[in-house]
Amino acid sequence: MTQILMPKATAVWLIDNTALTFQQISEFCELHILEVEGIADGDVAGGIRGADPISNGQLDREEIERGEKDPKYKLIANAFENDAIQKKKGRKKGPRYTPLSRRQDRPDAIAWLVRNHPEIPDSQISKLIGTTKPTITAIRERTHWKMSTINPTDPVSLGLCSQIDLDAIVKKAAEKQAKIDAKLQKDESPSLQSVEATAPQAPVEAPKEHTLESLFKPSGDN
Repeated sequence: MTQILMPKATAVWLIDNTALTFQQISEFCELHILEVEGIADGDVAGGIRGADPISNGQLDREEIERGEKDPKYKLIANAFENDAIQKKKGRKKGPRYTPLSRRQDRPDAIAWLVRNHPEIPDSQISKLIGTTKPTITAIRERTHWKMSTINPTDPVSLGLCSQIDLDAIVKKAAEKQAKIDAKLQKDESPSLQSVEATAPQAPVEAPKEHTLESLFKPSGDN
């Protein structure tokens, strides 16, 4: 199935503009049915503007009408031409796409990563949750305009990345840091040896000088 862009915003539009059941909207937008019910009640996705799936080409009017006539019918999203290309080539490397409804959570995720995994470089954080390096820098330096309201939160629980992706970059960053630490320790070892080598040694006692008197003195008993 084609992944739906902005699923919550799409669900908002479908609830407001169609007679589809919550179950149909839940399956089409890949949202839990309780979340869809929360959107309908105004408890979830408050302030999110609905996204028309017809105008953006994700769904046809005829498909919606089929679903309205049969509550058990499962809506089928339009497959875009680039979907097949993406499957063949694989996902392009770069910043992850973040749905509009979740972008407001990114500062919380960045703060959590900076606090719990400072070894992760900004470039990896940027790719993981789809943010920019200036934003990460602002949160690291506590100059972000939302700093007073930021609540560090696990990006996995926010839906900004998967646990597998997070574990992968944490492992990669930890291995890189371990190599750096090992190199620093190796570089410090010779300097310690050189200090020991140049440390002052105890003076060696010089041999006693023999006088003429001691040479000719009888060795027998007096």
